[in-house]
Amino acid sequence: MIFLVFKPLEMEQQKFGEVPLFSISSFTMHELNAKGLISLINGNKATRYTDRYTVEKINYTDNSKEYIANMKSNNGIYKDDIVYLDGDIVYVREDGLTFETQKATYDKKTTIATADGDYLLYKGSNIVNGKELKYNNSLERVESRDVVVKYQLEERNK
Repeated sequence: MIFLVFKPLEMEQQKFGEVPLFSISSFTMHELNAKGLISLINGNKATRYTDRYTVEKINYTDNSKEYIANMKSNNGIYKDDIVYLDGDIVYVREDGLTFETQKATYDKKTTIATADGDYLLYKGSNIVNGKELKYNNSLERVESRDVVVKYQLEERNK
């Protein structure tokens, strides 16, 4: 009698990550409503997934509230009306208020920009350094911790 023994093959099961719907270079997306342009997103390259866009060299402009806000960053993710920014972020509001940081989020519905780490905020000659910035564009309100401020007082003319 001859016995043959078969050893089952050990096959590695391959897992696939998310598959993008499409990828495009020189990306521009306009969001419009009856009043006109609400937001504009530009980037060098964008990838669309089922629930988000990932954008390299993102340039995001929000025109939905009283002040126009512009944010530039090395990388960004746009998902559910929230922009997640990472790397060399510069936020500029049309009246000149600017802040710079490395990691931030911007909620389009509430117009709140949040920086998790160190930041530099300035407008004219007024400068603020601190950690964990929470800036409300609609209310013009800033919350932070470990703050150091250099403020230029304006004298009143008599």
